[in-house]
Order: sequence, then structure tokens, then C-alpha cells
Amino acid sequence: MNRAMTKIKSTFSLRFWIGSLLALLLMGLVRSSESQASEEVWRALKGGMAIALVRHAIAPGTGDPPGFLLGDCLTQRNLSQEGRIQSRQIGDFFRAHGIIEASIYSSQWCRCLETARLLELGPVSELPELNSFFNDRARGPKQTEKIQAFVSDFRGKVPLILVTHQVNITALTGVFPSPGEIVIFQIKEDGQGQVLGRFTVTSNPSQ
Repeated sequence: MNRAMTKIKSTFSLRFWIGSLLALLLMGLVRSSESQASEEVWRALKGGMAIALVRHAIAPGTGDPPGFLLGDCLTQRNLSQEGRIQSRQIGDFFRAHGIIEASIYSSQWCRCLETARLLELGPVSELPELNSFFNDRARGPKQTEKIQAFVSDFRGKVPLILVTHQVNITALTGVFPSPGEIVIFQIKEDGQGQVLGRFTVTSNPSQ
């Protein structure tokens, strides 16, 4: 009886350790696969085969106050201090993945321009096609077509980063990004697009 119980316990223990070892190996393979996939996404961006869409960093509220003016930041919804910290950390995140310089285009909204400049990855150019159509959804399809054409025609020596709004990114990619989220996106020759990766950089005031 005791020998039988000892044998059962020994068999159970062996199976337990084998199972645990297989689980650890599987986790390692999954992490390796995820890491490899992430590296491929960044290679696509650095190689000009994809672009980075960035939603402006944290700016509390929704939309803009009535009667806001594009040229007057005091009339708009702007980045909070947390959003400014997040913007700098997004720039750090790009640099950590080997992108130290980029062609940056931004919506003319102050919160987008400030996000783009705080990345510190290069000069920022305003691109009206990236402007928000939150208050006029009828403009969405036409603006999205123009952005698709801009990206398809773009020829640059460094990666392309577009800083814009949630509605614009959603219309182009189908993704609903969080503030400051990076969406790596590829537009193919047939005009169809594909999301290659999504990265969220949270604001860390201690850094």
C-alpha cells in the first residue's frame, strides 16, 4: 500500500514538474515570438514600409470650446502637464527603438503641435489634412483619402510620423487609440491598409 502510494506521488510529482517545465518553455516561446514581431514592426517603420500615427497626448476634456480658433491656443483644449510629460516620453520611446530622427507632420491643433514638438525628433510641419473633423464628420472621408494619398506618395529618408486626433486615426485604421498611443500602419500598393502594431506610452512624472 505504502509502495503504491509512493509510486503514485512520485508519478504525480514528475508530471507536475514536466508540466511546469513545458509551461515555462511555452511562455518563453511566446515572449520570443512577441519580441520578434515587435522588432519586425519597428524595422518596417525605419525602412519606410510603414508609418507611425500618434494621437496627441493627454488633453483633458472632449472636443474644443465653442468658437475656438486654430491660431489661438488659449481658445482650445490643450495638453495638461501630464500630457507634456507623456509627449517627451513618447519621443524617448521612439529613440529606444532606434528612431532618432523623423519626418513629422501634425494637425494644426495646438495639442497636436505641442505633442509633435515635444517628441524632439525633428522639425514639425503642419498638415491641414490631419486636422480634426470631430465637429464635422462629413469631412472625414475626403480628409482620409487625402492622407492615404499623402502617405502613398511620401518619399523620405527618415521614418514618417503623423500626429493627429482620435477621429482621424480611427477613420484611417479602424483603431480607437488612447491619448498618446502609437499606431504603426502600412498602406499597401492597392490602397488597403494594415495595422502592424500598437504601443501605449503612459505618462510617468517621476521620469
